[in-house]
Amino acid sequence: MKVVMYVHGGSKNHGCEAIVRSTAQLLKLDLNQSILLSYNCSEDLQYGLDSVVQLRQEINTINRKSLDFVKAYFMQKIFNKSIYMDALLHKQSINQINNMDIGLFVGGDNYCYSDAEVYPIVNNLIRKKVKKLVLWGTSVEPSVLENNRIRKDIKKFDLIIARESISYNAIKQVNPNTILLPDPAFFLNIEKTELPKNFVKGNTIGINISPMILDYEKNRGKTFENYECLIDYIIEQTDYNIALIPHVIWDSNDDRKVLQQLYKKISDKNRISIVDDHNCRQQKYIISQCAYFIGARTHSTIAAYSTGVPTLVVGYSVKAKGIAKDLFGTYDNYVIPVQDLNQKNNLLNSFLWLEKNTDRIKITLNDKIKEYSELKEEYLKRLING
Repeated sequence: MKVVMYVHGGSKNHGCEAIVRSTAQLLKLDLNQSILLSYNCSEDLQYGLDSVVQLRQEINTINRKSLDFVKAYFMQKIFNKSIYMDALLHKQSINQINNMDIGLFVGGDNYCYSDAEVYPIVNNLIRKKVKKLVLWGTSVEPSVLENNRIRKDIKKFDLIIARESISYNAIKQVNPNTILLPDPAFFLNIEKTELPKNFVKGNTIGINISPMILDYEKNRGKTFENYECLIDYIIEQTDYNIALIPHVIWDSNDDRKVLQQLYKKISDKNRISIVDDHNCRQQKYIISQCAYFIGARTHSTIAAYSTGVPTLVVGYSVKAKGIAKDLFGTYDNYVIPVQDLNQKNNLLNSFLWLEKNTDRIKITLNDKIKEYSELKEEYLKRLING
């Protein structure tokens, strides 16, 4: 089975890396028959993805002497439509692949945002190169489906695997060839690594924050204030240590920048560790050793959930709510939307609820992960037969 994965942002987003690694693991992909079109191959080489799939650069420079460029330039200048120019960045790499059995759109949350209009054009390019096109492990913001161009694109997929039920219920109304399975990263193998200084196994609270959630807050400054309030409580009222854990380190979207800001505000640094960058399997191991996890990045929270760590998600979109709902039957108390942070102790109060309900949460996670593990064969079966 020859598979091409595309719309992969690069492995400095360890969620993107986790999707590719776990997909290759679940589908038992042969290195010689699997291709990853990547926005940044140098990142993937840095984290060793070339041992999993063949790497090819997806985003390339545009030939300004081509007819395609003239057409795209016309649409941009006359109709203010930049999507055709954006799509051209993908065309060269797609033209170089041939006779693939399956194309997997692996940008799990790319349809959660209003700028998704470029993907129908990219998908039409790749449809000519594959026998079956699959939207893989996706979340889709239901409001995005109101865009007619995107609805038409969603209808064309031969198979859609939604990773949570809120998206599943919305997509199923548009494309009946939609099934519900957990995010592939729930099955990502861990890789043991050395724990950082001040990290006490089983008695450390992992904390992740991303610059992205700050863009979604309605009350400016409240997100950071809530994290500060929570950390102050942990330091002053408990014996837990704290690990500040980045999960995306792109220059334009680097968790380490806001984590450093938090670190500077903390008075007692003897109980704080700043986790260095690791590959996604090592990150998952570190998170698995936490007593609790409070995270903003989706795949950092999946790493926690899938290893039985009670987790509070600071979310901003459908994916956080849907994943929690499928695990616990509700997202109330498990997800605190960043848009709802209006008092400095919102996050602290949610953590106190999490702590109070620890035993029940661990039992639920343990049962659910066992249930999920029985679905491992479904990914390959559905891909071939679905």
